[in-house]
Amino acid sequence: MKETEHMKKHPFKVHIEQETLDDVRARLERTRWPDEIEGAGWDYGTNLAYLKNLVNYWQREFDWRTQEQALNCFAHFKACVDGLHIHFIHERGKGPNPMPLLLLHGWPSSFLQMLKILPLLTDPQAHGGEAFDAFDVIVASLPGYGFSDQPKRPGMGIKQMADLFNTLMTEELGYRRYATHGTDWGRGILLQLAFDHPQALVGLHTGGTLIPGGPLPDDLSEAEQTYVNHLQHWRSQETAYTALHATKPQTLAYGLNDSPAGLAAWMVEKFRSWSDCNGDVEKAFSKDELLTNIMIYWVTQTISSSIRIYYESPRPAFQRRRVEVPLAWAQPPRDMFPMPRSWAERFYDIDRWTDLPAGGHFPEWEQPDAMAQDIRDFFRPLR
Repeated sequence: MKETEHMKKHPFKVHIEQETLDDVRARLERTRWPDEIEGAGWDYGTNLAYLKNLVNYWQREFDWRTQEQALNCFAHFKACVDGLHIHFIHERGKGPNPMPLLLLHGWPSSFLQMLKILPLLTDPQAHGGEAFDAFDVIVASLPGYGFSDQPKRPGMGIKQMADLFNTLMTEELGYRRYATHGTDWGRGILLQLAFDHPQALVGLHTGGTLIPGGPLPDDLSEAEQTYVNHLQHWRSQETAYTALHATKPQTLAYGLNDSPAGLAAWMVEKFRSWSDCNGDVEKAFSKDELLTNIMIYWVTQTISSSIRIYYESPRPAFQRRRVEVPLAWAQPPRDMFPMPRSWAERFYDIDRWTDLPAGGHFPEWEQPDAMAQDIRDFFRPLR
C-alpha cells in the first residue's frame, strides 16, 4: 500500500523539559493538604497519610530521567491519522513470521500498562516460549492520552477511535490483518473495531468485566445473581468518578491539571481499588510505576482530554451482537467485581475463556506472564 506523506510515521523520543520537572516539584512543595476524619483509612477516599508519603517520595526521590531512559528503550513513533498525531511503540517480533498485534489501554492507565508484556510477546523464545509465537507489537496511546494529540473537536468516542486505529494499522503500518488485545476503554474500542472492520482482525483477546446498560435479564443463574449483587454494591460505592467524567469533565479538569497531589489522589485510589492488592496498592505497583504513570498525564496535561472519553462514549444498553472474529476472554479474579462466563456469553460468543489465577483490572501490569501466555495460546491456531 502506498504511504502518503501526511500519514508517514516518524520516530519519537520521550523527553520532558527540565523546567516542567522543576515546576512539578515546586507545586508538590506547596501542596495545601485537606483535613481527614480520624481513623478514616481509605473509607472516604484517598488516605491522607499514604498520599503524603507518596508525594514526599515524588518530590525527593522519584527520578523521572531514569524512567524516561527506560521508556526510550522501546521504539516510539508518531503518525498523523485523521488529523491527530498518534503516539505508539512499534517493536518487531523475533520469530519466523510474527503476527501484528495492537495493544490498547484504558483509564487511568497509559501505554505503560502494556510494557511488561511487550517483550514476552515480541521475543517469546527468550522468555520460555516458542519463536513461532512471536508478534510485531504496537502499543498505542489513545487520542487525548499521553503523547498522542488531544482532540480539539467534540465527538472523539470509541467508534471514532476504532476507525482511527484501523487506519493506523492498515494504511500507516501496512498490515492487512492484525490481532488485538485491550482492556477497559481499550476493549470497548476493539469491540467496536471488530463490529466495523471485522475483515481486518485476526481475533480479539480481552478481559475484565461487563456492566449492563439496560434492564437485567429475568433468568439469572446463581453465579450471575452473585455477580449482580457485587455490581450493585460497586455502583453504590465506586461510580462517582464515572458520573463526573461523563457529565462535567471540564469542571474536574481544572483542579487535576493544576495540582499534582490532586491528580495523584484521583488516580491512585483507582489503582488501589481495582487491583489485586488486598488494600495495599504497592503490592501491585511500585511507587515508581504509579508515579511514572501519573507523570505521563501531568507532563502532557492530558487529564482533561483523557476523561472526556466518558462524555463522548455514553454507555449503551447491551444487546447481543455477534463479534465476527474469534474472541477470547481472560478473567482476572480481583477486577472490580468477579464475572462468570455465562454473563459474558449473554452478549458475545466467547471462543476461549480463561480464569486467571491472580490479578485485577490491570492484568498486563499485574500478571504479565499469565496474560502473555494466554495471548500466545489464543492466537497460535489463528496464525
